[in-house]
Amino acid sequence: MPQIPEKIHELTVGQLAARSGAAVSALHFYESKGLISSRRTTGNQRRYSRDALRRVAFVRAAQRVGIPLATIREALSELPEERTPTREDWARLSEAWRSELDERIKQLNRLRDHLTDCISCGCLSLDTCVLSNPDDAFGDRHTGSRLLVQQQRGERQPKGAAGECG
Repeated sequence: MPQIPEKIHELTVGQLAARSGAAVSALHFYESKGLISSRRTTGNQRRYSRDALRRVAFVRAAQRVGIPLATIREALSELPEERTPTREDWARLSEAWRSELDERIKQLNRLRDHLTDCISCGCLSLDTCVLSNPDDAFGDRHTGSRLLVQQQRGERQPKGAAGECG
């Protein structure tokens, strides 16, 4: 990994890509979405401040756990522009996502634990599918694949009943 001397306060897009592991096209995309920013030289070349390295690392880590880019952008807008974000800054931002991540982990664990059953039922047996019909919430009212008909009519579903299986 190329080392950038401490006296250099701005990075070219190539240097930022090499240090962050993100493709140049990804950095341009992040910039177009307001996740990172640069200034333009008189020759119209991008220059990124050194804190862009941490911002890119944060974006990539958040994306890996499924945080939407709009949510990431909102979080990054709370960071100070004049200095490199501190550990406390990052802790404050990530704490806001903790409950959302805990819920995703719960859903993924349930999917993992019941994946074989889900694949074998094909989500058509709503009276037995633990992913589409947790705790047989529809068993008292319907049998079979009526959940899809209800969704099309806009009827309410029990929490966790839709979109969790395949």
